[in-house]
Amino acid sequence: MTDLRLETLSAATVVAANNLTLKPGQEQYVAPVSHSIAEAYVNPTTAWPRVVLDGDEVVGFIMGNFDADADDESLRSCIWRVNVSAEHQGRGVGRFAIHALAGEARSRGFDTLTVIYEPGDDGPERFFAHIGFEVVGETPYGEHLAALTISPTPQGE
Repeated sequence: MTDLRLETLSAATVVAANNLTLKPGQEQYVAPVSHSIAEAYVNPTTAWPRVVLDGDEVVGFIMGNFDADADDESLRSCIWRVNVSAEHQGRGVGRFAIHALAGEARSRGFDTLTVIYEPGDDGPERFFAHIGFEVVGETPYGEHLAALTISPTPQGE
């Protein structure tokens, strides 16, 4: 996994992204990529959909949202979706995608990246905690709101 890179979702990658298969039990915690694709077309100015490639293979998908004017502060710089194919989980793909999204957020002037997720045994809670997200609240539906503080760009970068 040394050749990871992000690309804008395109006609060439959309089918592979939509066919990413999760581990059993994970499907209940994340909407299908096809939902993200639809949301990206509804919100083209704020949505940030990307595929993660290892070489030429699509191994993951991430979609962020950037809207400095959003009424809900937790939705100004946030993760809407992150999916990593079952066979590539545990190899740094998700971490790479989150760090890339955090870098994009930083370049847009944000100092926090948020995510809302449903807690559960097969859910993403341990993954997000491992990356550095801290639970800062709960939605009325019992989902966790977690935040990651984005470090400023180091001098010379």
